[in-house]
Amino acid sequence: MSTTLEEYRATFQGEPGYLNWAAFGPLSSSVRDEVVADLELLGTGRATSIAHVDERVAEARTLLADLLGASAEDVTLQPSTSHGLLHAVYGLEGGVLASPADFPAIPTALVRAADAFGRISPRWLRPEHGIVTPQSVADAVDDDTAALVVSLVDFRTGHRVDLAELREALGPDRLLIVDAMQGFGVVQADWASADVVCGNGYKWLRAGRGTGFAWFSARARSRIAPVLSGFAGVEGGLALDEVPAPAASAQAYTVTGSDVLAAARLAVALAEVSSVGVAAISAALAERVERVVEIAQRHDIPVATPEDPARRAGIVALAPRPQDVAPLGAALANRGVVATARGGLLRIAPHVGTDEATLAMLDEACAAFAQQRA
Repeated sequence: MSTTLEEYRATFQGEPGYLNWAAFGPLSSSVRDEVVADLELLGTGRATSIAHVDERVAEARTLLADLLGASAEDVTLQPSTSHGLLHAVYGLEGGVLASPADFPAIPTALVRAADAFGRISPRWLRPEHGIVTPQSVADAVDDDTAALVVSLVDFRTGHRVDLAELREALGPDRLLIVDAMQGFGVVQADWASADVVCGNGYKWLRAGRGTGFAWFSARARSRIAPVLSGFAGVEGGLALDEVPAPAASAQAYTVTGSDVLAAARLAVALAEVSSVGVAAISAALAERVERVVEIAQRHDIPVATPEDPARRAGIVALAPRPQDVAPLGAALANRGVVATARGGLLRIAPHVGTDEATLAMLDEACAAFAQQRA
């Protein structure tokens, strides 16, 4: 059953002023209602009730696969995005390209893997402004390059990469590993250009923490050793008195059983997105982002986010002069606007459900800052 955009917006029930979706997504009303029902089922002790909630794991994997254009067998549930990245990076061998300015989950995974096994060699890209570009990748690729690890959306500026362009620069024989945290479910991306996609539902999907996932293509599975594979990463269920080989499917990149309540939250959130459609959500989010950009520019506040809507997601980075960062942050906080400071930038992150009252609060805060600055 399809859901209209207005019905989807009705599930946003937070207080006005919240513009921090890139940091945490307050849970949707549908997720909250459904998880309470599942909690009650798990409290009964009935085998059928427990089994019903267990089915949420398969449901979440199927919904993820549909959004990725993949098979559910290639999708795993993870405690976080970082867990998925660790599975991917620890099993690689060779040179791995990444930007040290990317979200810390990426450079940390590379350094830890290199220190632990010495099988990979981090190759640091240092493009202008820290944003990975096709040219920076093409310039760095050599015969030893095994993979590129990159965020779909830069967590500081909101710059969105083009996965097809990165794939072309990387070449067909190297792996493209993507941290999709800041865009999955709210922007359209060419997932087929990637080999591994990792994400989490606790921001834009509004599913709470613990709702991570990772997709591994067949090519990725052929090249990434399941180094962190646990007892659940085998075929045929629990094995006793032996240690079987890791599963041939993506299940190999799991450690233990999934948190069924986390899977339930993720499944409900994904079902909402699927019902509305990523295209509709992406268009509505782009309109809200444009409104934020317009407010900032009207008050002469520089914006570090790309002007091209095709390079945006849900983040708008305000880039005042260094001496103006604290006054602007104070103006926002004093008027109840919730945002995040990141490296000299003030990150404003609306969502589809951001209402007019919230945008008016942002406008008032920016106006007060501009008056104070004058």
